[in-house]
Amino acid sequence: MLRDERFDKAERIITIGFWINAVLMAMKLAAGHWGHSEAVFADGIESGCDFVAIFTTLFALRMGRQRFDERHPYGHGKAESLAAAVVALLIIGTGLWILVESVQIILQHRYQSPGLIAIVAATVTIVIKELLYRWSMKTGSSLGSPALMAVAKDHRKDAVTSVSTLVGVVGAWFGYGIMDPLAAGLTAFFILHIGWETMSGAAHDLMDGAAPDEFNRAVAELAAGVEHVEHVHEIRTRRSGQYYIVDLKLDMDPEMTVKQSHDVATAVKRLIFDRMHNVGDVMIHVNPHDEEHEDLIRL
Repeated sequence: MLRDERFDKAERIITIGFWINAVLMAMKLAAGHWGHSEAVFADGIESGCDFVAIFTTLFALRMGRQRFDERHPYGHGKAESLAAAVVALLIIGTGLWILVESVQIILQHRYQSPGLIAIVAATVTIVIKELLYRWSMKTGSSLGSPALMAVAKDHRKDAVTSVSTLVGVVGAWFGYGIMDPLAAGLTAFFILHIGWETMSGAAHDLMDGAAPDEFNRAVAELAAGVEHVEHVHEIRTRRSGQYYIVDLKLDMDPEMTVKQSHDVATAVKRLIFDRMHNVGDVMIHVNPHDEEHEDLIRL
């Protein structure tokens, strides 16, 4: 898949989710108000917070698709990880808000008797948000897009929140008003877990954390298979948005000319690009294979 196609696909899915979220927000606010359900109304307010998250993600995605320049020689891909961190904070904030609100409702005995429209709104939200999660997560995983995967987890968070809302509303429908805040409180912990996972992944990428071991092994196997490469070592990888940046060292015959070793390194880079479409750049250092060499580094 071409570079622009990757970004277009991610942006299209996020934009669709943005407008669907707008419709769901309006529906839940109306259903919560006319259906006398504080839980559904709160769910609608929470969807309003998602606007900030999704809008931030769209902005970051458009920034991240810009090519490298003099001030950003490694591209703008980190913008996606920054957006993922913002989404994670909003997810965590939502979880804490729902937890505090649930405790207050229980302590103050503010139970309500909801209408059927509230049950319908919660059910529709669960179905639509779960479908959006699966679609976004599948595409986000295939593209390796931190921003799209963060938005996908935000959709799952909404689905889970609406499950608790539905359980509580149905319970209150049958006269057990305390079920509403109890279900919401238990779900808040799951939402906090989703937020923590999203933040951990974003922080890992922002701090140039290494790619998965299987990815590094695949790079090493490709490079080692090129003629005249004696050994591959010291592979370093880091994520920049939808792409990985790869650094590796190749041991070659010390009798080779600079031109010959350069051609081999170029062949290695071209092979990695051809086989691994989520690699954005490959930087190669050549060493003589029959001499010990020390890696000079200050990190």
